[in-house]
Amino acid sequence: MSKNKIDMTEGAIFTKLVKFSVPLILSSVLQLLFNAADIVVVGRYAGDNSLAAVGSTSSMVNLLVNFFIGLGVGCNVVAANFLGAGKKEELNKTVHTTMVLSLLGGIFLTIIGISFSRQILIIMASPEEVLPLSTLYLKVFFGGITATIVYNFGAAILRAKGDTKRPLYILLAAGVINVILNLIFVIFFKLDVAGVAFATVLSQVFAAVCVVFILTREEEEFRLDFKKLGIDKAILIRIIKIGLPAGFQGMLFSFSNMVIQSSVNSFGAVFVAGNSAAQSIEGFVYISMNSFAQGTLTFAGQNMGAQKFDRIKKVVLIAEVIVIFIGLFLGFTALFLGRTLLGIYSDNPKVIEAGLLRLSVILSTYCTCGMMDTMASAIRGVGHSIMPMIVTLVGACGLRMVYLFTFFRIERFHTFQSIFYSYPLSWVVTFLFLTASFIWIMKKITPRA
Repeated sequence: MSKNKIDMTEGAIFTKLVKFSVPLILSSVLQLLFNAADIVVVGRYAGDNSLAAVGSTSSMVNLLVNFFIGLGVGCNVVAANFLGAGKKEELNKTVHTTMVLSLLGGIFLTIIGISFSRQILIIMASPEEVLPLSTLYLKVFFGGITATIVYNFGAAILRAKGDTKRPLYILLAAGVINVILNLIFVIFFKLDVAGVAFATVLSQVFAAVCVVFILTREEEEFRLDFKKLGIDKAILIRIIKIGLPAGFQGMLFSFSNMVIQSSVNSFGAVFVAGNSAAQSIEGFVYISMNSFAQGTLTFAGQNMGAQKFDRIKKVVLIAEVIVIFIGLFLGFTALFLGRTLLGIYSDNPKVIEAGLLRLSVILSTYCTCGMMDTMASAIRGVGHSIMPMIVTLVGACGLRMVYLFTFFRIERFHTFQSIFYSYPLSWVVTFLFLTASFIWIMKKITPRA
């Protein structure tokens, strides 16, 4: 077996899940460092308005990008299914369909992002003093979004066979490039938010080129051959069947976060800046949990292809225990160090206090978010993606909207901190519904003795 390949259908689950997920955690940390570097550099050297401008764009970026990341989930599951079933020809067709899909998706996002970024920011009630800077940042960012999509789709293919190390090495190099360019563009060339956007785009171009190069050197069933680029209709339908609902689920979460961001924006630039810094810190806890959710997705995908249903159940149980531990340990550790960590992003006491208000709610309950994501990934891994989308629509997005338009409207509770109570409420309810769905699906697909 290749050293960059993990057979997830045999052997110790815990050991292999950790082997798969730890490099993914480190890769995700490096991706977060792209954003953290942007926020720290712009906050320190360009001011609070620039910090708020970069931070206030995250919800919109996630809304548009998460749809295609969801399609990447479909690519990962389909490839893992074919690998587990030993269908090499179909696997190779999946690789080429995936890469064409990433190019088309990137071009589409570039057009939408550049054309409508200002209008969407206005709808989100972005503070007037940061609107021009936010718009500029988004136009540069979306100008290079194709590279981001190509990298993520390529990495999804590599993850299908258990290769999470080489994407880590790529992002390590890209992260160094990003930080260096941030410092050069912002400090020396005074490009402000445009500088951090250019740095992010160029580092992602480097990552995309690297992942494409790796795929062109892979073993036969995973090898990318430019002459074979095209879309296989049957495989595209399978990818869409799993990826489209996953993409819509990501968009639904992002839409609810955009509404929350609009509520945050109504409190002014200081609170927007504090919220941005807090989100960056929370991200490091989130990806540590979510990497095991991604591991669950791929492990379930391979074992579904191999028809090993009992092993799927064991994978889910082990992953849930791991994310609970990670969420509690890292969440409360980050909360304890909250003031110090927020001080890295801004030296404004008011910004730090605003950030602490958010952290106190989110980090103390974050393990429930990891539990929710892991269960949703398990359901997608066995080929059922519509169910998590429906549950998310009702349990997460619906509850958040109801909360914001009812409870939050009451004058007594119309405070910055109370905005964030909608998160743990939605996580817990959604997890319970997803768990019931998973049990029902496994009974339905498991052959009777």
